[in-house]
Amino acid sequence: MSNNIETAKFRPEICTDENLVYRKPSTLLPEPFHYCPGCGHSTVHKIFMEVIEEMGIENETIGVAPVGCSVFAYHYMGVDMQQAAHGRACAVATGIKRVQPDKYVFSYQGDGDLAAIGTGETIHAANRGENILVIFINNGIYGMTSGQMAPTTLEGMVSTTSPHGRDVKTQGYPLKISELLAPLPGVAYITRQSVHKPANVRKAKKALRQALEYQKKGLGFCLVEIVSNCPSNWRMTPAQANQYIEEKMLAFYKLGDIKVPEVK
Repeated sequence: MSNNIETAKFRPEICTDENLVYRKPSTLLPEPFHYCPGCGHSTVHKIFMEVIEEMGIENETIGVAPVGCSVFAYHYMGVDMQQAAHGRACAVATGIKRVQPDKYVFSYQGDGDLAAIGTGETIHAANRGENILVIFINNGIYGMTSGQMAPTTLEGMVSTTSPHGRDVKTQGYPLKISELLAPLPGVAYITRQSVHKPANVRKAKKALRQALEYQKKGLGFCLVEIVSNCPSNWRMTPAQANQYIEEKMLAFYKLGDIKVPEVK
């Protein structure tokens, strides 16, 4: 497990100007992002670390990052991080939370990891009601390994392994993980958000904080799905990728809360 707490103490001079509306959160480490221009990972990293800072829980949080584009999250997040084998993040997060139940525990996973090789770990952790947060980045493709079709790839969407577009007759339908998990009794909170517009970024940040608040109350498994883009593997500019999200991805992966805890 890497200990990023000491590194996170790096605090650049904070402007005291009363007109200041933004600053880099202290929990975001001073390391340049390696993600492609326009990728949603950087935005999600930033807003989640803002939440951690605002809640004052950087010393009480442990994250798990598996294989995929998310694998380097420990370079950027100023909290304790543990790497997991491909698809095993929910299993590792379960072990950490059971050993240290007072900690805030989250996994940070892409769709190729969570919805393919990690489907079993995800479903069973949810069904057991493990009191963890799963941050699920859905860009409809395998990002790190050159753009193969993922379980979440849209019908007709082109990838390196579906060069003529996904054909549901032979390759099946896109998998809606959030809707699949929501009926399970161990699931407390499922929501789908995006970060392709400022208003959506604010909603996504609110959802991430809400999930941590639910974890604090011990309500069970929480998953925040973020519909993101992959300009490089979609073979689009960042602007085109955001338009594709608006016109195609969100038509299938509709935004909003899918399951919230019952009021008691």
